Amino acid sequence: MISPEEFGKLFETFDREAFRLETLDYYDAAGTRTGLPAFLAGEDEPEQFKNSPWMTTVSNAVQAGKRMYRVHVVTTPLTDYLRFEFAWGYRRNATAGEEFFILDLAGHDVPGLPDHDFWLFDERKAVRMDYDSQGAYTGADVLPESQTSEYIRYRDLALKHAEPLTTFWERHS
Repeated sequence: MISPEEFGKLFETFDREAFRLETLDYYDAAGTRTGLPAFLAGEDEPEQFKNSPWMTTVSNAVQAGKRMYRVHVVTTPLTDYLRFEFAWGYRRNATAGEEFFILDLAGHDVPGLPDHDFWLFDERKAVRMDYDSQGAYTGADVLPESQTSEYIRYRDLALKHAEPLTTFWERHS
């Protein structure tokens, strides 16, 4: 298990790219518990959401010439949570330079995808993310180097079948 501090340092020390695969329909976090009800009520996005520490992390990386991107695996129709995440989270983070792709499994299957989230740093370090049954983050593990090629294949497979968030959102917002 990697400590939160060690995990955070990976976002400061990668050289070229950081990729994330997301597989859950719901992530339980403090921002979700306060933001989702506001989003569903039609309220404006709060300022603290617009200025999150993640925005700084992404912006610093992108300004240094690094790429941060992710694929979220979903099945439409979208849940309220996913609409919230895409509208308030992803669209906001995209302004800092993070790239988002959506892989919609509705109507087709993509065999070979993992059933868990991960980060892949510079095609050298894979970090498996763990969540409980309620979507709460429980920790992460740096995987052995011998597994990195497997996670590169997962990334490539997900990207092959995904589409940019903007294209997806035009149809499903």
